[in-house]
Amino acid sequence: MKNPRTRFLSPRVALLLPLGLIMAACSGDSSQVREVERDEYNTGSRREQLLRATSAAGTSGGITIFGGGTEKGQESGAGGGGLGVNAFLWRATLDTLSFMPLASADPFGGVIITDWHAPGGVSNERFKATAYVLGRQLRSDGVRIAVFRQVRGPGGWVDAPVSTATAAELEDKVLTRARELRSQSAGR
Repeated sequence: MKNPRTRFLSPRVALLLPLGLIMAACSGDSSQVREVERDEYNTGSRREQLLRATSAAGTSGGITIFGGGTEKGQESGAGGGGLGVNAFLWRATLDTLSFMPLASADPFGGVIITDWHAPGGVSNERFKATAYVLGRQLRSDGVRIAVFRQVRGPGGWVDAPVSTATAAELEDKVLTRARELRSQSAGR
């Protein structure tokens, strides 16, 4: 007669097997997604590489989750299969905020975070921006930028108010640049 224990998995194996499968599924190729170091991005060649990579990802290949068809009214190549957001808005946002050092950029989530930047000649004031590219369509409400300001006080850096017009001006510049990129792309 066979041992009845050999018919079933031991409790340890039963618990470890699903955990191993989950870890194996999550350990796929992560070469396409990685955080960009600020110093690495701010070198001219690395900045261009990131821009080329995100532009290429916006027009072919990449990750497609929950379908892959184009949305109604979406221009081809505007949000492609590789980026989670509109490629024109993404590139325009990177171009517009290029005067500030980049802290991180997530082309799949559509978030760009800059590091603190002091305008030339000013040592007691600094700015930081976070940009959100909100969708796959090139629309006027497709980008939101939050600007943060700090001034140096006696105890160190202190948060200070920022004019709402500042963020609106940056958003307008992004939209203008995105339109330029789209018309350049259509002319090819």
